[in-house]
Amino acid sequence: MQIKVEKIQQDKKESTQNNMSEMILVKDSEWCAIDGELCKVIKFIPWGSIKNGKISVLNKATPYASVVIECKKLPVETTGFICHKMDFIHLWKAFKERGTQESEEVLIFWSKKHYNKLYKIFAAFLPRLWVMICPKGAFESMTDPNYKPEIQGEARYKAEKPIVEWKPEMMR
Repeated sequence: MQIKVEKIQQDKKESTQNNMSEMILVKDSEWCAIDGELCKVIKFIPWGSIKNGKISVLNKATPYASVVIECKKLPVETTGFICHKMDFIHLWKAFKERGTQESEEVLIFWSKKHYNKLYKIFAAFLPRLWVMICPKGAFESMTDPNYKPEIQGEARYKAEKPIVEWKPEMMR
């Protein structure tokens, strides 16, 4: 895994030198910039697959997938690498098994802070993503208080409420 991470970091340095508008998140220390922030998944790029409940990947040093995300806390669309099996499974379920319709969008929270107290000592080994499929426009509604101010109360709640979600058990 160390060799693959070093390769990704080298590619990241070269990419940053070639294109200053791109950000890449590989390590937890980089993902921590958006800890607890809502992000919209623009693109899910699986590097492995799930067939009959079994995950197959190129090798153990390769991330399971990458995602291109939009987050209000980040200045540009950002690519994040998915290195935890459960995070990959949840994204796979959202994008490949259930799928999304034109009227829906996939939102995620990346967090190390929202574990139940019992699990905090194991945080380094736990999944980080809470994956949700929401009605289209939910991201803007949740992150911009000036987005459609005429929609309030129960109507706003329904416009933001996840249709389906995959949240790690230790975050409940």
